[in-house]
Amino acid sequence: MRKLLPLFIILLLCNIVWAQIPSPKEHFGFNVGDDYMLANFTQTEEYFKKLATSDRVKLLSIGKTEEGRDQPMMIITSPDNHKKLARYQEISTKLARAEGLTDAQAKAMAEEGKAVVWIDGGIHSNETVAWMQLIETAYQLVSRKDAEVTRILDNVVILLTHINPDGQELVANWYMRNPTAEKRTLDHLPKLYQKYAGHDNNRDFFMLQLKETQNVGRQLFIDWIPQIMYNHHQRGPAGSVLAGPPYRDPFNYVFHPLMITGIDALGAAMINRLIAEEKPGFTRLGGSVFSTWYNGGLRTTTHFHNQIGLLTEIIGGPTPETVPLVPNRLIPNGNTPFPVTPQKWYFKQSIDYSVSCNYAVLDYAARHHDELLYNIYVMGKNSIERGSKDYWTLSPKRSDAIVAAQKNDKSAQPESGTPAPDPFGMRGGIPTKYYDMVLKDTNGRDARGYIISANQPDFATATKFVNALIRTGILVHKATAEFTVAGKKYPAGSFIVKTAQSFRPHVLDMFEPQDHPNDFPYPGGPPTRPYDAAGWTLAYQMGVQFDRLLNAFDGPFERIPYGELQTPSGKIDASAPAGYTLSSRANNSFIAVNDLLGAGIPVFRIPQGIGTAEAGAFYVPASAKAKSLLEKAAKDLGIIATGVAKKPTGTMVKVAPMRIALWDTYGGSMPSGWVRLLMEQYHFPIDVLYSQAIDAGDLKKKYDVIIFVTRAIPAATTGRAEGEYGGFGGREPKVEEIPDSFRPWLGRITADKSIPQIKKFLEEGGKVVTIGSSANLAYHLGLPVRNALVEMTNAGTERPLPAEKYYIPGSILRVTLDSTQSATWGMASQSDVYFDSSPVFKLAPDAIAKGQVKPLLWFSTNKPLRSGWAWGQPYLQDGITAFEAPVGAGKLTVFGPEITFRAQAQGTFKLLFNQLYSTNP
Repeated sequence: MRKLLPLFIILLLCNIVWAQIPSPKEHFGFNVGDDYMLANFTQTEEYFKKLATSDRVKLLSIGKTEEGRDQPMMIITSPDNHKKLARYQEISTKLARAEGLTDAQAKAMAEEGKAVVWIDGGIHSNETVAWMQLIETAYQLVSRKDAEVTRILDNVVILLTHINPDGQELVANWYMRNPTAEKRTLDHLPKLYQKYAGHDNNRDFFMLQLKETQNVGRQLFIDWIPQIMYNHHQRGPAGSVLAGPPYRDPFNYVFHPLMITGIDALGAAMINRLIAEEKPGFTRLGGSVFSTWYNGGLRTTTHFHNQIGLLTEIIGGPTPETVPLVPNRLIPNGNTPFPVTPQKWYFKQSIDYSVSCNYAVLDYAARHHDELLYNIYVMGKNSIERGSKDYWTLSPKRSDAIVAAQKNDKSAQPESGTPAPDPFGMRGGIPTKYYDMVLKDTNGRDARGYIISANQPDFATATKFVNALIRTGILVHKATAEFTVAGKKYPAGSFIVKTAQSFRPHVLDMFEPQDHPNDFPYPGGPPTRPYDAAGWTLAYQMGVQFDRLLNAFDGPFERIPYGELQTPSGKIDASAPAGYTLSSRANNSFIAVNDLLGAGIPVFRIPQGIGTAEAGAFYVPASAKAKSLLEKAAKDLGIIATGVAKKPTGTMVKVAPMRIALWDTYGGSMPSGWVRLLMEQYHFPIDVLYSQAIDAGDLKKKYDVIIFVTRAIPAATTGRAEGEYGGFGGREPKVEEIPDSFRPWLGRITADKSIPQIKKFLEEGGKVVTIGSSANLAYHLGLPVRNALVEMTNAGTERPLPAEKYYIPGSILRVTLDSTQSATWGMASQSDVYFDSSPVFKLAPDAIAKGQVKPLLWFSTNKPLRSGWAWGQPYLQDGITAFEAPVGAGKLTVFGPEITFRAQAQGTFKLLFNQLYSTNP
């Protein structure tokens, strides 16, 4: 009896602990999935703290959000596993990096370890199922005691992570503000649900500029490196319930095939469980638009790190809806084996589906934990091997080269006779010598590594690129002394990135061009649109100068610890009798200039340059105050302040800050949000300007320059602005539907009210800068430019080139420019730009001679593609893609390419920055 008493006490204490963990209904006052009910983040955070009283849970803040909230991650596993958590974390990261391990050691660690699975919610805050399912999943994992949950907890470490607490607070409060449940709506959010990026927060995962994405990247790529990550989204294609893995082609050619087949396996686990539970409507493969080509999304960036990244997109929300009738979705096929029929759909059903998918993933991980751990080691090991020898990645470009090699082989014997019928493709092939000609050509090998010289015009921006690699778990080395490779000398401080590392796919993807296939459903048909960008090579976007090495190399290289960010080393000449010059090629020079101007220190630009300083360089007259600020900038920003003995002769222009306005709209513009982030990073003070204020006029009394990002100015033909995720879509909200504080934000740019006021602002001496499709303003103003991408119809009228002839989704193209012009100071004469079906112009024959238009950027070749997909690119040759034009006493500057794209295109930021100063002789 005495022996049984301690056991009785233990059981009693356990029951008391379980009783202290409330159900969602007990905490929130409603069940997760009840119609018309959402929890905000404040309530959710308190609930997570209550769940953390369980010995199955460790609740962490992985960092602060952009609005200052804690970003929570719950580590859920068995109490015994929590005691060894540090060891299981070590196993996960060591196997993922695959450094210095034998196969036997890796197998032993895989058998000892626990699978690590990431499940998240809330990245897109208007996708409410995603963050509400996170609450329900956490509760079930903490409270359930059945065999399945026990098996999962014993074999899996689960990282339940909230991606966007700020957005949940905004969206939930917006939805719940109406006391009448049936009148609640998610429509017409007043602003972006992430402070700067809105929906684009899921496009920041190779750049990691937002606080939330930085927090997440640290966990995914440095601290934990889970084998599986599951990213919840909405919404599925019409006539289905959810879209999930596996995904349609193309997938990126740098991937390890085990990652792709891992997605297949997890997709099978999901759909099998749903079918067994009689939950229809899961579609996959060609049943949805989602692919595995793109890098930069929360799910997709993990693919380049050998992680099995999963995405589901489900219907539903707190307001009941209807599954629509889509007849072709009712036919069972390989995409949708178990179709859903038209029916009323409730929030609880979407929650149940999502939780079932979570359990499918977790049960698979529990049953295959050692296999998952060992396979991520195999992928890492293979990546290291491929980076250590001659290797050729297969791609469309190389396949096309094989075909061309055969076609150009004059010694080839023509086939004789009539080929035998082969309707099923069972025969065929060409001689393997053509394979050898391409895929054994030593000049076409993959790189063994890359050297980023410290001796380049904007090394501080190159260091930002290196930090983006470091934040995503890439191993980088730094030279401790001068060294020589392949006959070229490099200074100490240069960075080295070798491809013999486990995350080689990500390394290649950041340095090398993306070779997107010509993706057409049938010959002569329209192109199949990529889910996001077709090309994004970050080194190109950021204007980083690097050398690509095909042979093994070494030197005095110091390994940078994983995750340790780098600070560029600047300098200021100790002796500068007259003053200092700052390079206009260096982005951070603009931060220093803005700080100098803010302190009342005079700054000039030198149109013709001086000595080694290029045209447009900044000149700062010597003073104790200037020296102090420049010393700080050299230390913090890595700028180089070069001393000059004499004041520059010739014309200089004095730099003065301008009163800057940045257009935005009710609901929030993502491109505007990214520019707002840039303005803060580079210390340009701005006001946000809405259409009502534009329509009210008197703009020149308040502002000197107005920036209109893409999708601000409507097309001249329709007068309607384009919609976007952050905006309010089909119809503008009624004034009475919106709280008073947000009503000044309502409205759009219109041809009848807004354009006349913008024209007046220009005529009175204002400056307007447009980016992307807002080049439409040039047409509204009647400037002597026209669309270059048109063809003549049989009726003798112009029409836009059809997609079958010309199609360039988001890609990187090369343009030519004259860097002696003030608008392009600091740029190279050949520069890479991000181009996304961007405007291209032809000028009226005498427009340049009359001084009506000055070209800034143009396409000087018929093959400007650098990375991505450009169908019909010869149409671009000689087209103008940026120009400036006088309008009255003011000036309009038009940039067709996305020069500030997602705050990634740092190589073209200067094109905007140059427009934001008043420069008078």
